[in-house]
Amino acid sequence: MQRSAPLCLGVILAAVGCSETLDAGRDKPGLLPVDQRNAMIVVNDNWSDNWAGEYAVLLANSGGSPLAGIIAGTSKYWGSASANAMGWTALVKAARDSGLKNLPDVTMSDDPPLAKPADGQIESTVPNNSAGGNRIVTLSQQLAQPNRPVVLAVGAPLTMVADAYLIDHSVVDRVVVVAALGELGTPSAAMNGPNGDLDAWADWIVAQRFRYIQVSAYYDQSTDVATSDLGTLPNNAFGAWMKDKQPNLQSIPNASDQIAVLAVGLPAFAAAVQRSAPDTTGGFDSAQGPPLAPNATGNAWVVTEIAAPLAKARLWDMLQSRFGP
Repeated sequence: MQRSAPLCLGVILAAVGCSETLDAGRDKPGLLPVDQRNAMIVVNDNWSDNWAGEYAVLLANSGGSPLAGIIAGTSKYWGSASANAMGWTALVKAARDSGLKNLPDVTMSDDPPLAKPADGQIESTVPNNSAGGNRIVTLSQQLAQPNRPVVLAVGAPLTMVADAYLIDHSVVDRVVVVAALGELGTPSAAMNGPNGDLDAWADWIVAQRFRYIQVSAYYDQSTDVATSDLGTLPNNAFGAWMKDKQPNLQSIPNASDQIAVLAVGLPAFAAAVQRSAPDTTGGFDSAQGPPLAPNATGNAWVVTEIAAPLAKARLWDMLQSRFGP
């Protein structure tokens, strides 16, 4: 599937065209510089604590972002790359067995945090040369178009993304990073927990080298599929998968990694955005990335408000449209 996916996605991307320029809020249905016309690579660790994967495969079959890749990595909370990849693979199998199309095989990647080099220079960082970093480089080379970069929807440490830069500096011209990460502040957003506290040097690299979108507004994902909704899930493998998964979801709002997927695949979900840039004047902080300060021409966008009810409405619309009532 990994070999055939780029060709299939190329046909899809050609169909939607690539005439618009990359400019936040202009000629777009949403407030961000990327939307459902951009191919997406999902980068995550565990599969069980949120609905990121389910939204991604459904949107890919319902007019959302074509799904180019799924990379299962690690973090200090979910340290087994093989266990994480097995879970994501089971999700993809349930989706395929239920008729969902154009879904890539899962890439497993074991990714220790990156180390700040002695000279403090980003380009001196020793890369992991990870499977995930190399997959990002390869897929972006195959699929990115001049005005239609590939989206990296990240719900994990930014390690793999930074590693892709260390492998191939030109990757920044082909991708836009969208991460469920950090928290809001006044006036700057923080690149801290969730996810931003797990590899501060990777944060430092990504914030300065990539076009970066940070989604720091979360919601109660338990409302997406409530216990009272379980009986109305589709009577197929995907519905059974969701039913089995629902009791294991994390109850804390900042576990809802799907906000990165939804901000792109459902453009109205990002209800307020602050154009920003990393503020590195305070120097490197080993506990978090640089603050993202308001900047009208910066390389970053911070999603400060989301239209949370749209998530459940879109989820159930896709389930019913694809699988019937």
